[in-house]
Amino acid sequence: MALTPYSPDPQLLRTTFSYFPSGVVALAAEVDGAPEGLIASSFTVGVSLEPPLVVFSVQNTSTTWPVLKRAERIGISVLGETHGQTARQIAAKDKSTRFENLDLETTASGALFVHGSPVWLETKAYAEYPAGDHTLILLEVTALYADDAIAPLVFHGSAFKQLLKSA
Repeated sequence: MALTPYSPDPQLLRTTFSYFPSGVVALAAEVDGAPEGLIASSFTVGVSLEPPLVVFSVQNTSTTWPVLKRAERIGISVLGETHGQTARQIAAKDKSTRFENLDLETTASGALFVHGSPVWLETKAYAEYPAGDHTLILLEVTALYADDAIAPLVFHGSAFKQLLKSA
């Protein structure tokens, strides 16, 4: 095995990073009466148990995060294995159709969740840290739900995949 010295080749780096499997989450809330949301595969749980913190990164060029972070509460839906098209829809450039015809639930505090997800986390903004061309966002968990009968959607090799079920 031979390592390739790093050079500023964003495509090679993106391809290499894509081989690390990750879950896919929708972060969403109602802001000023309208749904706002984005998709992240850079999501990590267990950052801290006291307080309960999760983290994701967002591109500095995002126009959604500056709006979404104004929400009282942000819903995080760990997308289920059948949500590949849902992830594409919420990630679409056309913000007007991101939530069209989706089965959603909104809490009294404005957190927005996608039905059919194995995990829901209601969160609030905790801290932000610059990280190159992205920003690390720490969110504090304020409420949670889990359904172990639903398998998560996985992002690996630049594609959505399902976990293999063992016999």
